[in-house]
Amino acid sequence: MIKNVQFFMAIILLLIIILGSLFAPYLVTHNPFEPNMAERLQTFSFMHYLGTDSLGRDMYSRILYGGRASILLSLMAGMLSLILGLFIGIISGFYGKKIDIIFTAISNIFQGIPSACFMIAIVGVFNPSIKSLILALVITSWAGFSRIVRAEVLQLKQEPFIEGLYCIGCSNYRLIIKHIIPNILNKLLVLFTIRIGRGILSIASLSFLGLGVQPPTPDWSVMINDAMLFYRSAPHLILVPGICIFSLIYSINIIGDWLRDKLDVRFNEVRK
Repeated sequence: MIKNVQFFMAIILLLIIILGSLFAPYLVTHNPFEPNMAERLQTFSFMHYLGTDSLGRDMYSRILYGGRASILLSLMAGMLSLILGLFIGIISGFYGKKIDIIFTAISNIFQGIPSACFMIAIVGVFNPSIKSLILALVITSWAGFSRIVRAEVLQLKQEPFIEGLYCIGCSNYRLIIKHIIPNILNKLLVLFTIRIGRGILSIASLSFLGLGVQPPTPDWSVMINDAMLFYRSAPHLILVPGICIFSLIYSINIIGDWLRDKLDVRFNEVRK
């Protein structure tokens, strides 16, 4: 009962964040890019609902636009990681032998490298940009999808219905597309949801370090980084975007946990 309540609260919170970011041009009260030094570092008021930053820009308007970068980038990186991991995992698990040995060794190497350090190195080599940020997220995330898919494919290959499909002359392509992938989609959905939360946290970390989203693009992590010098005189500049990041990651993780409880039958059996 408690988990169901948390799930619905997380859904509502996530919808508010997504809809606020999506309809930001219609909800803003000021230009989020236009500075006004005469109104800098103001607190909450009817003119500026969430105050203003060090350049006098409206925080409410920038908060609405700030969620776009994190959400879109994490979704894009998550989808690319899922596609790459699904392809490599299926090829490795289905065909096995030398291909499996090679891909397993490569995925072990990538999973053995600390992801945070690896992402910083990749972004540093290719210079901070949206493309290098997505590349860093994909390179550090695909191996997790690949290992899960490989393990599921190896188990499915032992199922009687797969052997029966082989006997009636089902091709490998049809076997993979029509029977194997649909049977592992529930696991991938749960893993994808969890990875989205981790991706948002990684984007926030890199943007805070100046290696992710670059100014003047509004981003919650960049806003926190810009407000570090004013944490005493204007703490709301850190608290507001920080609460937004926490709320987004919290809601996605709650949804991921709920999906795991509902879709992962083996997890429930082990837990019981």
